[in-house]
Amino acid sequence: MKTAIVIAGLGALGAQAVRIIQSNDDGWAESYIRTLNDALNEAGHDVVLSAPADNKSGSSSLDIPPSPRKQPCQYNSCPANSGPVGSDPKRPDLNWVNSFPVTSIRYGIDTFGPQMWDGEAPELAVTGPNVGTNLGIQVPFSGTVGAACYAAHDAGIPAIAFSGASEGNLPYTDPAPPRSLIYAELATILTDKIIEGGKPYLPDDVFLNVNFPEVQQGCNKVEDFKWVLSRITWGLLSPKDVTWCGEDRLPQENDVLKAGCYISVSVGDAKDKTTSNDVKKQQAVLTKIQDLLVCLP
Repeated sequence: MKTAIVIAGLGALGAQAVRIIQSNDDGWAESYIRTLNDALNEAGHDVVLSAPADNKSGSSSLDIPPSPRKQPCQYNSCPANSGPVGSDPKRPDLNWVNSFPVTSIRYGIDTFGPQMWDGEAPELAVTGPNVGTNLGIQVPFSGTVGAACYAAHDAGIPAIAFSGASEGNLPYTDPAPPRSLIYAELATILTDKIIEGGKPYLPDDVFLNVNFPEVQQGCNKVEDFKWVLSRITWGLLSPKDVTWCGEDRLPQENDVLKAGCYISVSVGDAKDKTTSNDVKKQQAVLTKIQDLLVCLP
């Protein structure tokens, strides 16, 4: 099985291999998801991808049984009349589902993953990177976020939703642009940091909503980017947040991305896709990733 292949060299990397289910809402053949898939596998993880056959952006938490395809998948990545679900003929760890992101990750959790992992369940869910941000009022409509929240709330699997401000949809068969490679490396850094802290990787019913700023002049190397703990919603009437950077109110993620080469990491409530206002859950995330974080200037 796949697990026996991917753990080679893991000790040198200093990371723990875990079973990761991966999805998005831009489609299984999109550059961002495939580049991250490569990076997570190279980091030693055992990754199964299960994503929509086509771009299903903005589909929130729709979950409809897949229907047989009549047309090819996006970018001609599967032939016409391919049935309701399918896999890369040479890579059974890469799967498509002819439905929405939540349906796709559900199939990955219930079917594709256990087939690859000798019946074992995924230990972590990673969605995206989304092509474009998912910030504030965008969050409830995002299929990338919807898939992560399904994993965290319905399936009980800790989940991280990644999104990137640099837009432009590309097939994975094109050479990966720098923005795709940078986002993949950054996402792997945070994923490994969450895993490094041991189980539970995240508190119950929590997902992380992570947004990368644009890759552009001044923000075009991995080391240019800094991580900031943030909120999805403003929280004007919410209880105090965990105390960090001398404040008891975390910055709103929109403000983080406006500040420059800063990545927002928001502690989300998987039940309703808003900020988790549970200070103990915020503290648990802060404890895990504190040495990655900086304060906004």
